[in-house]
Amino acid sequence: MADALGHHQAIATAARWHDHLTRERRRSAHTVRAYVATAHRLIAFLSGHLGGAVGEAALAELRPADLRAFLTVRRAGGLSNSSAARELSAVRAFLAFAAAEAGREGALPRLKGPRRPRSVPRPISPDEAVSLAEEVAEDASEPWIAARDFAMLTLLYGSGLRVAEALGLTGAALPLGEALLVTGKRNKTRMVPLLPSVKEAIETYLALCPYPAGRDDPLFRGARGGPLRGEIVRRAVVKARRALGLSERTTPHALRHSFATHLLGRGADLRALQELLGHASLSSTQIYTAVDAAHLMDVYRHAHPRA
Repeated sequence: MADALGHHQAIATAARWHDHLTRERRRSAHTVRAYVATAHRLIAFLSGHLGGAVGEAALAELRPADLRAFLTVRRAGGLSNSSAARELSAVRAFLAFAAAEAGREGALPRLKGPRRPRSVPRPISPDEAVSLAEEVAEDASEPWIAARDFAMLTLLYGSGLRVAEALGLTGAALPLGEALLVTGKRNKTRMVPLLPSVKEAIETYLALCPYPAGRDDPLFRGARGGPLRGEIVRRAVVKARRALGLSERTTPHALRHSFATHLLGRGADLRALQELLGHASLSSTQIYTAVDAAHLMDVYRHAHPRA
């Protein structure tokens, strides 16, 4: 009976954490799902690992060895260093929330996470970005879907949007001007430039789309009129990149990387780039200096006679 009560307490804490992440921290639905799933995995593991109830007291009294055992089990399931580091980050956040609710802040177990390799995003060239958008459009089943896909990918590259940001646009953005108001992570808004070619592509799509773009309707529609799903965009890009022989790193998000890298390579200020990308901190934007340096080294190796 006590075990069941303790387990119920831990599950209830995870449910409150879900609400906290959604309402107060304003995290994305994807992040909330991932973090809460980690909390449930931790609770399920601890019920067996500790051999008893996993209530608020048990969560507050965890030791580094307990978390190390949890990560060992997760790594045995094939978790990479990067995924294990994210898992540990979610666990720490959950335990901090549970400790705060129990009035026991500062009692968190300390455990160094696995080292994550610092990966540098691989941009694609402007010609490849256009070819990718054209290939996706050519493979579409209907002219309006072809125009939609071309407009979507052109927008990602032309304005540096995340896929979720583009999919979150509504008819409230119309009529289109020289800039677009975008809602990014944690509901933060920012203005991004809208190049004439991008504006034209979106307007062509809207003229062909059989569904009206009401103020509260999604700008990018699925085949049946509902909101376009990110998975549809990703699958189309995978098929197109294979047809074009592009790298497996050529994803919809790679278009955002390319936007940032090409702007930086042409002299864009790092602070301005931070604003355009909607990064909360400059450190997130500074990775693109490494991208640009990597590109320069590639040019050097291919062009210098002594390289």
